[in-house]
Amino acid sequence: MPLLFSCKSVSKYIWLLTLIMLPLTMWITMYNKTILIEWHILSINSTELLFPLILDPLGTMFSTTVLFISANVLFFTTTYMDEDVFIKRFVHLVLLFVMSMNMLIFIPHFMALLLGWDGLGITSFILVIYYQNPKSLAAGMITALMNRIGDVTLLLAMSWSLNQGHWTVTNLWQTPFSQFMTLTVMMAGLTKSAQMPFSSWLPAAMAAPTPVSALVHSSTLVTAGVFLLIRFYPFLHKTPWFNKTLLMIATTTMFMAGLSAIAECDMKKIIALSTLSQLGVMMMSLGLNLPTLTFFHLITHALFKALLFLCAGAMIHLHHHSQDLRTMGNITNQMPLTSTCMLIANMALCGTPFLAGFYSKDLIIEFSLHNPSNMIILMLLMSATLLTTAYSIRLMITSLWSPSMSLPIQYIQDEDPNMTTPTIILTAGAIMGGSTINWITITPTMEPFLSLPMKISALTVTIMGALITWMLNSKTLKQEPIMTKMQLSHNSLALMWFLTPLTSQNIIKMPMKISHLMLKSLDQGWVEMLGGGGMKLITQKFSKKIQTFQHNPATSQLSLILALILLPLMYII
Repeated sequence: MPLLFSCKSVSKYIWLLTLIMLPLTMWITMYNKTILIEWHILSINSTELLFPLILDPLGTMFSTTVLFISANVLFFTTTYMDEDVFIKRFVHLVLLFVMSMNMLIFIPHFMALLLGWDGLGITSFILVIYYQNPKSLAAGMITALMNRIGDVTLLLAMSWSLNQGHWTVTNLWQTPFSQFMTLTVMMAGLTKSAQMPFSSWLPAAMAAPTPVSALVHSSTLVTAGVFLLIRFYPFLHKTPWFNKTLLMIATTTMFMAGLSAIAECDMKKIIALSTLSQLGVMMMSLGLNLPTLTFFHLITHALFKALLFLCAGAMIHLHHHSQDLRTMGNITNQMPLTSTCMLIANMALCGTPFLAGFYSKDLIIEFSLHNPSNMIILMLLMSATLLTTAYSIRLMITSLWSPSMSLPIQYIQDEDPNMTTPTIILTAGAIMGGSTINWITITPTMEPFLSLPMKISALTVTIMGALITWMLNSKTLKQEPIMTKMQLSHNSLALMWFLTPLTSQNIIKMPMKISHLMLKSLDQGWVEMLGGGGMKLITQKFSKKIQTFQHNPATSQLSLILALILLPLMYII
């Protein structure tokens, strides 16, 4: 394999792009600049074909984050997939994904946005089925078909925007079709970000390699839906029902994801469900009319979630690609560096003070308490915050601190610099990323004035979740777990409130029967006989009978005489 296509060399090129983008991002963000470049391609009468390019604080910061995470993930892949035969194809797919993501970020035009949007869908499907087994193919089909719903709704929004005379996202105004456009764009964002009822594809997509999960299904692809709604937010916000609908869907999603993560035993699926819960937090803050805080949490979440996936990938790699929590344990003595980084990532996820997640998540909770919201919404938010701490502590107890359940001959260590270097770099981002972005960009945001109990409510709920989980998972509790006694509740949580069967097998069952019946009765029945194949068969049989009849010369002469007699009679009659 040429050196150009190795993971380490491509990682160096992406690091170079990141260092080029960083000063531009700092300058645009600190001076709050927005640069719009338009390339005039074609003009037909009054219709102009333009190719716009936008450089604003949102786009440049998100692009820098995507490049930063991509460089670290590819560096990590050098060891994680060193024995893979098709590593060159994997590198190409990751580069195509990064290109599609940047097209979505920098080009505020419906056509180019659709190209980037479909590029993300195609590359994510190919990466999910990368291992080429039935489980990966099933997960890839669920991922692709669920995302196609969003692609179709985005096409509908593009067609309804034709009466405005342009396809520039930043210049949309209210028309009679605005309600329909709002609904379709919101549906596109919900499908890509796996919100209810389109949530089942995100845990299924964990069939992809762990570096793909770290890059695609944690920090970039799923946040593309949130970024799309942020980009369209000035237009979507004018529709009266948009914020309320988004708020209800987001709070339900984050509560459901937190409950499902409690009952899950697959390490990668737990982290995927935590991603789903944090996506619900982002959508909820957008529903609360806080787009700046939504973007802030999007960036901080990308940093610590990519770190969490890399730590999980290191543990899975050293457990011979087993990702079941019940086969792990006692990792702190054997992998101290990975354990420390994983602990920091989980603490940032829970919103521990002065880590990356605290600055965005705590502010979102405070604003939700300050805004006039429904009591049920607030209860679901606080319950989801408690559940976030609960499944994070459970993950740490079962994978790091519990007695070892792996093979006794297994030797585990974390001394490979290709795996530890990106982990340490992302750990620095998980520690300092939130405060740095807060001081540079979010400083003008006024903090809400709340009473002391409400001000510390987020921290209180977090500590309560940690204590309850620690008590339930400690050795002093001798009784049988309550979860195993309630089989129906356990199954409903493990299947995400039965969303997994409802949105896959049960939906496909009836159309499959109808299509099979149509295949037998129409395609292989009447249509087959009345079409070209059937007519060919009939003419062949008829010609064979005529040939058999004409084989005897005497019968041929008699038939000719009869024809000569009958034809004049028919003409006379």
